[in-house]
Amino acid sequence: MTTSPRRALIVIDVQQEYYDGPLAIQYPPRDKSLARILDVIDLAATQQLPIVMVRHEYPEGAPVFAAGSPGAELQADVQGRVTPTTKQITKKYASVFADTGLAEWLQDQQVDTVTLVGYMTNNCVIGSAAAAEPLGIAVEVLSDATGAIHLSNEAGTASAQQVHETLMALLHSNFAAVASTEAWTAAVTDGRALPKSDLGTSAVQGSAAH
Repeated sequence: MTTSPRRALIVIDVQQEYYDGPLAIQYPPRDKSLARILDVIDLAATQQLPIVMVRHEYPEGAPVFAAGSPGAELQADVQGRVTPTTKQITKKYASVFADTGLAEWLQDQQVDTVTLVGYMTNNCVIGSAAAAEPLGIAVEVLSDATGAIHLSNEAGTASAQQVHETLMALLHSNFAAVASTEAWTAAVTDGRALPKSDLGTSAVQGSAAH
């Protein structure tokens, strides 16, 4: 007999900093990913799932996410969904678990599975998913309710689409069950877990595909 997951929704850094300037989300298009994020928040509220709103913040005067700056604020539609029961945390590292007390709060809520939505796929989403593993918390990542940016540095260049799609495959191979908002909605409504691959299976299938 399978036990239904005890889920919490973690909405990561849906802040104004990701809508203007060099950190603006590029793929999936930010208006589309925002629409899915709002759908997920609304469903979680209807299903009475614990909801955690996360903000990234640096000290005043920092170039991005500076305390008190417009860029550090939650996007207006997301802010409008904060209620008295919403758990709000502020972080300074990629992982939502680092120095936030979130793991302990989830344990108090008897949560065993977190659904991650928000930004960015290539930093805080992957950082949080990987950090959940030693905590024994199962992770779900919604591919159309997250987003990445174009990257270029001394190690190479990748478009936001390349970054996002590659990291979704990587996450699904070990760290998380990756799914669309539609598939997650059906799973939540039915009270079931999302299917997840593993590294061995992904390796075999990858070898066969190439």
